[in-house]
Amino acid sequence: MLRIISVELIILEKVMRLLTVVLACFSLWGCLGAPEGVEPVSNFKLESYLGRWYEIARLDHSFERGLQQVTADYSLREDGGIRVINRGVSMETGEPSEAEGRAYFIESEDIGHLKVSFFGPFFGSYIVFDLDTENYQYAFVSGNSTDYLWLLARTPEVSDKVMGRFIAQAEALGFDSQKLIYVTQNSSTPQG
Repeated sequence: MLRIISVELIILEKVMRLLTVVLACFSLWGCLGAPEGVEPVSNFKLESYLGRWYEIARLDHSFERGLQQVTADYSLREDGGIRVINRGVSMETGEPSEAEGRAYFIESEDIGHLKVSFFGPFFGSYIVFDLDTENYQYAFVSGNSTDYLWLLARTPEVSDKVMGRFIAQAEALGFDSQKLIYVTQNSSTPQG
């Protein structure tokens, strides 16, 4: 009788491990998905996207909470991926903050859908869904849900036309534009 219970416990333990792995896979896949209606740009040119971007607006989330003067610098990694350096300044303390991550294309290099990680093996979606494809002066970026949204630009400010387009697209795609944080940029924006 004890042997039967022991075998049943071993089987139950293996089933639980398998279930945990399956749930983790589904969880990770969800992190790499896109909100309904959000489509990555095609004809994406990585060489044109590399360099410094200023964060103009974002939805609030824990890893940038309380930061202003936020920039993102993209460069090539030796492994073929993209090095991501996010910098900002705490509004509360005035202290600089920096996070280094890595990004890789999910499909192909001409589709603006990447996976990005700042935390070990965990990746999230980085979807460029609108882009100034002529000069790469602004980009609208989403995460895997309507909780993550950014307007990035090559300059610390954008025109009213670009801002209006960003807000209109965000609202049409189900993002809450009333919760946007407009990032303060100034001459002391952190430099790398």
